[in-house]
Amino acid sequence: MNDALSTRVFRVTVRGRFADLTDSARTYLTAAQADHDIFRSAYTPEGTFTYDAGLGFFNLRYELRGSGADAADLAELEGLDEAERFLTTMGFGYIALRVGVVDMSALVDGARTSRPAP
Repeated sequence: MNDALSTRVFRVTVRGRFADLTDSARTYLTAAQADHDIFRSAYTPEGTFTYDAGLGFFNLRYELRGSGADAADLAELEGLDEAERFLTTMGFGYIALRVGVVDMSALVDGARTSRPAP
């Protein structure tokens, strides 16, 4: 089978810091923090949002699929785009987004191929 055409599974993690949160955003995040604990997170197509109780840092986890030679690059861009849209829609200010991509298909094959966040 041609690897360039096979579907690969990517785990994309977008990390960042909250910035300039409004009072209403802080109130919401504080009240909902237990629902966004790191121990409840998973890699899902729609994304999982977790953050620390101090409202300093957050991460979003996505499981994305793709094929082709540039699939990892496209997964990185899609994860970043999804994260930015989510944060903007929710009204959460943010800075310093970093993206990490792990090709889970490579793990199954016994060779870890990853693109760590800078």
